[in-house]
Amino acid sequence: MADLPVQIGQQYEAEIIGISHDGEGVGRVNGFTLFVAGALPGERALVRVEHLKKQYGYAALVEVLEVSPDRVKPDCGIYEECGGCQLQHLSYEAQLRVKRQQVVDNLQRIGKLQVAGEPTINSSPTSSAEGIVVHPTRGMTDPWRYRNKAQVPFGEEQGGLIGGFYAQGSHRIINMDECLIQHESNDEVVARVKEIGARLGIRAYNEERNDGLLRHVVVKVGFRTGEIMVVLVTNGTEIPRVAEWVAGIRAALPGVKSICHNINVKQTNVIFGDETRVLWGNEVIYDYIGDVKFAISARSFYQVNPVQTEVLYGKALEYAALTGGETVVDAYCGIGTISLFLAQKAGQVYGVEIVEEAIADARKNAELNGMTNVHFEAGPAEVVLPEWTRQGVRPDVIVVDPPRKGCDPALLATILELQPRRVVYVSCSASTLARDLRVLVDGGYGVAEVTPVDMFPHTMHVECVIQLTIK
Repeated sequence: MADLPVQIGQQYEAEIIGISHDGEGVGRVNGFTLFVAGALPGERALVRVEHLKKQYGYAALVEVLEVSPDRVKPDCGIYEECGGCQLQHLSYEAQLRVKRQQVVDNLQRIGKLQVAGEPTINSSPTSSAEGIVVHPTRGMTDPWRYRNKAQVPFGEEQGGLIGGFYAQGSHRIINMDECLIQHESNDEVVARVKEIGARLGIRAYNEERNDGLLRHVVVKVGFRTGEIMVVLVTNGTEIPRVAEWVAGIRAALPGVKSICHNINVKQTNVIFGDETRVLWGNEVIYDYIGDVKFAISARSFYQVNPVQTEVLYGKALEYAALTGGETVVDAYCGIGTISLFLAQKAGQVYGVEIVEEAIADARKNAELNGMTNVHFEAGPAEVVLPEWTRQGVRPDVIVVDPPRKGCDPALLATILELQPRRVVYVSCSASTLARDLRVLVDGGYGVAEVTPVDMFPHTMHVECVIQLTIK
């Protein structure tokens, strides 16, 4: 690659013009793009080139020559080693601006959708001549200690147990005593499990040798209820001295309501195995989103930031514009979190989800809240929705909250065929959101507005709620 304007091992001054979806500074040297971890937009930096591709490369930050006014000192002592956060060195106000811009850029570049206030692009009409309104990102008053779930890998160092998070881009565990985005109870549980495991002589799992016992400790805490669940994930069906484990955890952590054992003997980086046993206490813990109560099991999905989940779902409810008589379909309904939130205002809600265990949890959660105007069914949404239509179900509103890969193309086709008055799209990936919105817009929908919500402060992730209406 001798014809490139930069060479590996050489140092250059770079102008940092943006920030990537991984949180790296986007630098330019002689017109060539370099991604620089730790650099911020608006900075001039001395960088050392480490890897090169044909059209871009990666460089290490040597020195910041001109400092961004948005640069702050990270509060976390292991921030530069740990891969859990990417933006602690950027002020929180600037993080919210960066996340909104990420949404805007994806809508325009991938979706070819005009955003209000942005340079005009050549595309088919979106919702109005002025373009889509993308609101400022809804942030947190206190963007710390927001996670209600920790999934902590365990390892060994100098013969002792360590637990923490992986270094950026590796499977090397950075031992930690506290994580500033985790609820304090999560830190406390991990610390006590380390102590008890060390005292009992428990060995950590080694993925290279495929031996050892303790793989992960998963902690879930109910913010409103204070209830705690501890899940020990092991490479084996039995835990030595298990009664002492349980007694030690209960004595150290009186808030614990459930201690479970998940068995994962496969050589995989997937955290959970297929079998979960209750060692002590309840099978579930409970928490609330707004006025709706949810049972949370060891493997069930539940939003990890309960404060912002209420903001996210509140906006989804607003965009659904329910008056009390509507029929709503919630595709990708999971354990029924959005479905039950919407059921408070809807006439009837139908939830569909491909994971059967999640549907079983959704039905239990409906019963837990005494909600009779909800119906849940397992299966692919693009198969179940047409069947419901044949049974006479005519949705006024369809809500989608897909995984990062976005909506299945067949589901988008089904939505366009059913033509509900409104579609509410809850997204965790701005790129697949933009792709899917393009399909819906081309099919006759207008994007009314977009509200980004900061569910994961100090990381690059951003969620959005979008209201679409039929033209």
